Amino acid sequence: MNNPPSKLNPINTGDSPRPPDYVSDAPPLLEVKGLTVQYGGVRAVDGIDFYVKSGEVVAMIGANGAGKSSTLMALCGLVPARGEIFFNGARIDSASASERVRRGLFQVPEGRRIFPRLTVRENLQMGALVRKDKAAIEEDLTQILSYFPVLAERAGQKGGTLSGGEQQMLAMARGLMARPRLLILDEPSLGLSPLLSRKVFEIIARIASEGRSILLVEQNARAALKVSARAYCLETGRIFLEGRSSDLAADNRVRSAYLGGE
Repeated sequence: MNNPPSKLNPINTGDSPRPPDYVSDAPPLLEVKGLTVQYGGVRAVDGIDFYVKSGEVVAMIGANGAGKSSTLMALCGLVPARGEIFFNGARIDSASASERVRRGLFQVPEGRRIFPRLTVRENLQMGALVRKDKAAIEEDLTQILSYFPVLAERAGQKGGTLSGGEQQMLAMARGLMARPRLLILDEPSLGLSPLLSRKVFEIIARIASEGRSILLVEQNARAALKVSARAYCLETGRIFLEGRSSDLAADNRVRSAYLGGE
C-alpha cells in the first residue's frame, strides 16, 4: 500500500530552519544500486550507487554528457535502465513512471515544461493531478501562492506569457503541489540570467530549510554545493567523487573543473 503524501508545511515558519549543510541520520529515502543506462552502444550511466536521506538536499554535479539527466530519467522510469532503485522502503525499478509519481517521486524537468496555454493556477492544479484530497489541494494551492508572490499576482495569466525565471518558479511550485516525498530538480538555473538564477537558488534554499528532501542536478556547481548537504560528482557516467558538499567545494579537482579554479 502506498503511504499518503505528507502534509505540506509552510516555508516561512521561523521555527529553527535547517542549515544548508544539514545531513540526516535517517535511513535512505532513495537508494540506488548499480544503476546503468545504455543508448545503443553508448553507456550513459555506468553502474552508479547513491542515496538521499529524508530531509537532505543532495546535489549531483558534472559537465554536459556526464550522465546526470540520464540518471534522473532512469529514476523516474522514463528510460530503460538496469540496477536496483529503492524508494521509501520499497523497490520501484520495475514500477511505471506514473506509479513512481504516486509514491512521491516528483521531477521538475530541465527546461521547465510548463503548460503555456494554461493559467498559472491551472498549471499548479496539474501538479496535484494524482491526488484525491480535493480540500487539501485547495489549501496547498493557497499556501504555495503565498510562497511565490509573483505567481499569486499572475494566477490568472497564461504560463507561456511569464518570464523564464517566473516559469521556473511555476515549475517548482507545480512540483510542490504534488506533495512529493522527494523533489527532483533538473538544471533549475538553465537559461536564466545570473540575477534570476540567484533568485531560484534562494527559493531552493528556503524550501530545503523546512526539511524537504531534494535531489538537485545542476551544472552551476558553485550554487548547487552551497544549497546542498552532500554531493556526487559525475564524469562520463561514473561517480568519481562524493561526500559533504563543503568538502567537494574545497577539493582541488572540483575547484579546477567546475569552480573556475578559485
